Amino acid sequence: MTQLFVDAVNSGKMAAFLQWRKFVFFDKDTVKDPADNGKIFTLPTGILASDSGRSHIVLGDMEGRIWLLSRSLQLMSFQAYKLRVTHLFQLKQHSILVSVGQDEPGINPLVKVWNLEKRDSGNPLCTRIFPAIPGNKPTEVSCLSVNENLNFMAIGFTDGSVVLTKGDITRDRHSKTLNLHEGSSPVTGLAFRQMAKMTNLFVATLEKVFCYTLSNKEYPKLELGPHGCALRCSSLSDPSQDSQFVVAGNECVYLYQPDERGPCFAFDGHKLLALWHRGYLFLLTRDVKSPSKTGFGGGESSQSEKQLLTVYDLDNKFIAYSATFDDVIDVVAEWGSFYVLTRDGQMFVLQEKDTQTKLEMLFKKNLFVMAINLAKSQHLDSDGLSEIFRQYGDHLYLKGDHDGAIQQYIRTIGKLEPSYVIRKFLDAQRIHNLTAYLQALHRQSLANADHTTLLLNCYTKLKDSSKLEEFIKSSESEVHFDVEIAIKVLRQAGYHSHSVFLAERHKNHEWYLKIQLEDLKNYQEGLRYIGRLPFEQAESNMKRYGKTLMHHVPEGTTLLLKGLCTNYQPSGDTAEKDHLDRMKANSEEFIPIFANNPRELKAFLDHMIKVDPHSPQGVYDTLLELRLQDWAHEQDLERKNILQEEALSLLRSNNTVFDKALVLCQMHNFKEGILYLYEKGKLYQQIMHHHMQNEEYGKVVQACKQYGEQECCLWEQALGYFARKEEDCKAYISEVLRHIDQKNLMPPLLVVQTLAHNSTATLSVIKDYLISKMQRESQQIDDDEHKICQYREETAHVRSEIQELKTSAKIFQKTKCSMCNSPLELPSVHFLCSHSFHQHCFESYAESEAECPTCTPENRKVIDMLRAQDQKRDLHDLFNRQLHSSNDGFSVVADYFGRGVFNKLTLVTDPPGSRAMGGLEANLQRDLLIHNKRNG
Repeated sequence: MTQLFVDAVNSGKMAAFLQWRKFVFFDKDTVKDPADNGKIFTLPTGILASDSGRSHIVLGDMEGRIWLLSRSLQLMSFQAYKLRVTHLFQLKQHSILVSVGQDEPGINPLVKVWNLEKRDSGNPLCTRIFPAIPGNKPTEVSCLSVNENLNFMAIGFTDGSVVLTKGDITRDRHSKTLNLHEGSSPVTGLAFRQMAKMTNLFVATLEKVFCYTLSNKEYPKLELGPHGCALRCSSLSDPSQDSQFVVAGNECVYLYQPDERGPCFAFDGHKLLALWHRGYLFLLTRDVKSPSKTGFGGGESSQSEKQLLTVYDLDNKFIAYSATFDDVIDVVAEWGSFYVLTRDGQMFVLQEKDTQTKLEMLFKKNLFVMAINLAKSQHLDSDGLSEIFRQYGDHLYLKGDHDGAIQQYIRTIGKLEPSYVIRKFLDAQRIHNLTAYLQALHRQSLANADHTTLLLNCYTKLKDSSKLEEFIKSSESEVHFDVEIAIKVLRQAGYHSHSVFLAERHKNHEWYLKIQLEDLKNYQEGLRYIGRLPFEQAESNMKRYGKTLMHHVPEGTTLLLKGLCTNYQPSGDTAEKDHLDRMKANSEEFIPIFANNPRELKAFLDHMIKVDPHSPQGVYDTLLELRLQDWAHEQDLERKNILQEEALSLLRSNNTVFDKALVLCQMHNFKEGILYLYEKGKLYQQIMHHHMQNEEYGKVVQACKQYGEQECCLWEQALGYFARKEEDCKAYISEVLRHIDQKNLMPPLLVVQTLAHNSTATLSVIKDYLISKMQRESQQIDDDEHKICQYREETAHVRSEIQELKTSAKIFQKTKCSMCNSPLELPSVHFLCSHSFHQHCFESYAESEAECPTCTPENRKVIDMLRAQDQKRDLHDLFNRQLHSSNDGFSVVADYFGRGVFNKLTLVTDPPGSRAMGGLEANLQRDLLIHNKRNG
C-alpha cells in the first residue's frame, strides 16, 4: 500500500514536471584561448578531479599534478602526488585546497592540505599530510568535504565509513581524527551545513541519507530518508534556499533539512552529477539514446555516451537551460559563469542572460506569472516589478479578464499613475473593478481628493450601502482618504446619515452642523452638538447659526448663549472639565441673533448685567431700548411705573452711552429719563427749554432756583420766556425779578426792555423791583463818594510824607531793636520805614543789605502784584476772549483797568549789590510802596 502511494505521488510529480516550461536562459559557447588567436582552449589530459573557487579552477590528473586555471586561461601546475590525484576540494572563503591522491601503488589514499597563497620552492605550500584510512583495512576514498570554518573535514569511503577531522585542518598538532559513521553502503556524498553556531554534516550513501549534529559533543545521528544517490549526485543549496541537502536519485530529487526531509521533485533519468549554484540545480543525466554503462551507482560514464545537462529553477518551476554534451567530466561555477569540462579536453561556458532579456523572452510568450516570480527571485527593484504587473494587467485587460487585470493593476499602486488604470475602467464601465482599484489606492494612503470622490460615487452608483458603510466606518487608524471630500460627496449624493457620521467621528464640526441644520433640519441636535464643542468653536458656530437656532429653538439657544457669555463649560466628558480654562464670549456680539426675539433678548441681557456688571456698553444700550419699548407700550399704570423705574435704574448705573441713551429717551418720549440725562450732562438750559416747551411755569422757576448758581443766564431766559407769554404770569415774573434783583443779574434798563413786549406786564409788576434797585444804586453812590474822599485824603498825606522825606532830615528815635525787641546799642542800622536793628540782628536775618527785614515780605508781595499786572498788560488775546465770552463786557474792561493794563507803569528796583543808602529817589519810591500797602 505504501509503495502504491509513493508511486502515485511520483507519477503526479512527473506529470507536473512534464508541464515545466523550457527556456534558453543561458548562452553556450566554447571557451577559446585569446593568447592563441582565438583557437579552442584545450584542457590538460587525464583529468580525474576538479573544483573551483578563489578565482580559479582546480584540476587534478592521473599523473599526480594539480592544475590551476586562471580567468585569463593561464595554466599553472605543480606535482602534488607521485601517482595520481583522485579528489579535490577548494574552499570558497580561504585559499586552502584539500586533495586526495596516491604516492605509491595499492590502496593508500593520502590527504594533503595546500595553502595557495604561500610558496615552497615556487609551488603552493603543503601544510599537512596524513593518510586517509578509516580503520586497519585500507579503503578507497569516495568523497571529500571541508567546512568553511576550517574546523571540520569529512572523508567518505567506499566501505560505508566516514572519517571526521576536528580542529584546525591545516595542522596536525591542533586536530583530531575519529570514525564518525559506519555502514555497509558506500558513501557517495558529504556536505557541511553551517547556520549560526549550528554545524551539521549530511552523509549520503547509495541507500540512505543521514545527518550528524557536530555542534553537539555527542554527534547525534539522524536518518533522514531511505533514498540515496550515486557519486557526485548530491550538493548543498544556497543559504537563500535554507542550505538544504540536495540528493539526486534516479527517480526523484530530494531536499533535506537537518531534521526532516523537504520537498522532492520527480526528475527521472539516470543521474551522473548534481550541482547547486546561485539558485539553479544542474543535473547531468545519461541521454536515453546512449547505451547504459555505470560504475559505483552510475557515477562513471563510458567514453562515447551522450549526456544531457539540464538547469532547473526549482523556485519558479521551469527549466532554464538544457543541452547535450559528450562525456562530461564536471560542471564548475566560477567568474560569474558555469563551465562544462569534457573528457576530450574542451571547456564550454554557460553565460546566464541578464534579467531583462529573460523577462522579455517571457513577455513574448505571455508568461507573466512566471516573469513575476523570476523577477522576485532575481531581486528586481520595485519599479521593474511594477512594469511587469502593468504589462500583465494590460494583457489580461485585452483578453477581457477585467477581474484579473485589476488585481495586477492594484500591485502597481505607488509606481503607476492611477489615471492610467482609471481611464481604462471608466471607458469600459467596469464599476466593480474600478471600485476595487480605488479601495486599494485608499488603503495605501495614496488617494487624492479626486480618487475619494470617484470611489464614493462608485459606491453610490452601485447602491452598495454595505461597502459604503465599511469604507467610512473603518477605524481611525485605517482612514486613508480625505474626510472632507468624502463628506461633500456623500452630502451631494443624499447620504446625509453617512456624511453626518463621518463629520462627527472626525470632529469636522463645520460640516456636521451644516448638514444637521441645513439638510436634516435637526436643530435640537445641532444645538446639543455646539454645546459640546470647545469654546472657540462653539463661539464661531453660534455666530454662524445663532439666528437659525434662535428661530427654531429659542429657549435652548438663549440658555446656551448665557453660558457661552458668562462661564462656558462644554457639556462633554466631565474629565475634561476640570482641566479646562473657563472662558467667556463677548455678549454684545450675539445681540443681532435675537433680531426677532425681543423677549429672549431681554432675558439674555438681564442675565448678563446681573452676572457680569461690567458687561459691554452695547448690552446696556440694547437693554435700555427694550425697557423703553416695554414702557411705551404698557397700558397698565402700575406696571408702567415699575418699567419706568427699571429704565431709570439702568440710566443711573452709568453704563449707558449718554448720546445713545438720550436719543432713545427722546424717541420714546421718556421725560423722566430725558430730564435725568440733561441734569447728568449739566445741560441746564435744555432742562429749561423742556419745561418751557411743556409750559410748566412752576418747573421753569424751580429749575432756575436749582441750577441758577451754576448758570446765571437761566433767570434772564426765564424772564424773557414769561415776558413773551400773553397769559397772566405776574406772579412768576415777580419771582424771577426778585431773584434777578438779589443777585444783580441784569441792568434795570434791560429788564424794562424785556418786559416791554408783554402786554399784561404793567408798571405795578416791576415797581418794587425798580424801587429796590434805585435804593441800592443810591446807597452805592454814597459809599463810592465816601471812599473817594478817603482816598483823596490818604493821597494828600502820602504826598506830604514824600515831600518831607525829600526836603527834611529823618530823625530816628527808635530805642528798641525791631527784631529782638532789646534796647538798641551801637552799632545799629536804621531804615526810613522807622525800623531799627542791632547790626548783628540785621546781619543774621536780612536777605539784602538794602531792604528792611521786617518790611521785605510785604514789599515783595506788592512788587509781585505789580509785575503780574505788568505781564498781563500785553495779553491782548486773553482779554479779547474774555471780553467776547462774558455776559458783562463792562466788568471785564473794568477789571483790566484795575490791573493797570491800560496804564504805563515803570517799576524801579535796586540793582544787585547796591548799598542800603544807595539813593534818595529809590528809597522814596520804596517807602511809597510800603505806605500804599499799609493804607490799602
